[in-house]
Amino acid sequence: MSFKNRVDAGRKLARKLSSYQERDDVIVLGIPRGGARVAFEVAEALNVPLDVFLSHKLGVPGHEELAFGAVASGGVRVLDQRVVAGMGISRFEIEQISGQVRRELERRHRVYRGKVPALDVAGMTVVLVDDGIATGSSMKAAVEALRRLRPARIVVATPVAPASTCRRLRDIADELVCVDVRDEFLAIGQFYEDFSQVTDCEVTELLRRARRRDFRKVA
Repeated sequence: MSFKNRVDAGRKLARKLSSYQERDDVIVLGIPRGGARVAFEVAEALNVPLDVFLSHKLGVPGHEELAFGAVASGGVRVLDQRVVAGMGISRFEIEQISGQVRRELERRHRVYRGKVPALDVAGMTVVLVDDGIATGSSMKAAVEALRRLRPARIVVATPVAPASTCRRLRDIADELVCVDVRDEFLAIGQFYEDFSQVTDCEVTELLRRARRRDFRKVA
């Protein structure tokens, strides 16, 4: 085990990101649900704004823990053609699963944000946080979608990821920060003592607390 829980993981990750502390050109974005819990701790430690950025994997039928791609905010979809071919996933299945994931992302957008607009990331340094990265499909989709919003720099930050995935992500991010890089990797949860599911209510509450903190800081 590397981390007690996501709070512990977020605090350890924040220490790796200390160069971004107290900077007015930095925003932390968490990928819900679990990534939002880690991102909250990072944003608190760095004293910078927090928001969420939606990205969700596309699970192989019958083996949903294995991703064959991902969909992110803005309708961006990334497919891992090696997994698609190797698992014999049909075009119909791809479109059906993609549609389900897009509807879930739309639902989460309404629940988490309501009428509150997303933070403007144009010209900013964005620290994009998840609670762990396995294949990297969801993070790749998120980075590609985020690029469309014209940030100055994208820093992908995570507590744990396989070495092979880190090598791929370094090609698409401006910087990669990972607390624990592993050669042997089965699932993200194996590195946490407590990897219990984060609820929509928890994500909404974390965002509310972050906005209240930022309001007080401006006032």
